[in-house]
Parts: sequence; structure tokens; C-alpha cells
Amino acid sequence: MENARRATIADLLELEQLAREAIDELRPTRGGDMWVQTLGRHEPLAESFQTDLTDPGRLVVVGTIDDTIVGYAMVRLQGLPDGRPLGVVDDLFTHPEARGVGVGEVMMDELIAWCRERHCIGIDAVVLPGNRHTKNFFETFGLTARAILVHRSLEQP
Repeated sequence: MENARRATIADLLELEQLAREAIDELRPTRGGDMWVQTLGRHEPLAESFQTDLTDPGRLVVVGTIDDTIVGYAMVRLQGLPDGRPLGVVDDLFTHPEARGVGVGEVMMDELIAWCRERHCIGIDAVVLPGNRHTKNFFETFGLTARAILVHRSLEQP
């Protein structure tokens, strides 16, 4: 049975492993290398998760199938200039072998409920170019594109 629950320090090793898998999966995709450098989770992963797990302005959840952790997600509050909060999904990853059975959905439901409880005006998430599956996933939750980030490398080929 698919489920999601708040992550704890006891989940740290699984969180680190899943985060490494997410980084490895996205790095070679279009825009992935810049995502890793700018928006992706950085080493030391254990320290970054410990910070997230203890910050009241962040929620980390794990997705499970029959109590086995197969995914994780994280949302944080971002204060806007007018004082209202925006929820920002920084992580959402399900192990490839556990996709398509509802784990991502139950994790996203938890993130949305947490944001609603905190009176967020909306939820943002980043999807890399060409990642149609992830874009479609977020669209099922009502997220739509509101900006396109463009980039040009100035390094020599």
C-alpha cells in the first residue's frame, strides 16, 4: 500500500541514497547540470537533510510501499514581499521501480496539505526542459507554467 509520512532523522540514510539517485538521474538531462549547480541538493547531504528536518518552515516526507521507503519530497515556505507565503517544492523523487503506482501522488498530497495549513498562496516547482512526465505529473495537481528560465553557457565547448 502506498503511503507518505513526515521524514525523521532515522530516515537519513534512505534520504541520502534517494537524493543521490535523483541527482544522478537529472544531471545528464537537458538543463540538469545547471540544476545540480544551482537548485539541486548539495553535499554534505546528511547535513542538508538534518537542517530541513528541523526547520519549521520546511516539510520533508518519505513515500513508502508497505513501509519500505521508495521516495521523498520536500517543500519550503518562501516569504513574499507582501508577507504572504509561497510553497516551493525543492525535491520530489520516487525510485524508478516504484513509479506509476501512486507514491508521488501521496507525497504531493502531503506537501499540498501542509502548504494549505500554512495559508500559502500557491505552490511552485521546477521541471527541467523535456521532462514531460514530471510536467504532466505536476499539472495533475493544478500546477501550470508561470515562467520559463533561460540560460546560455559562456564556457568554451
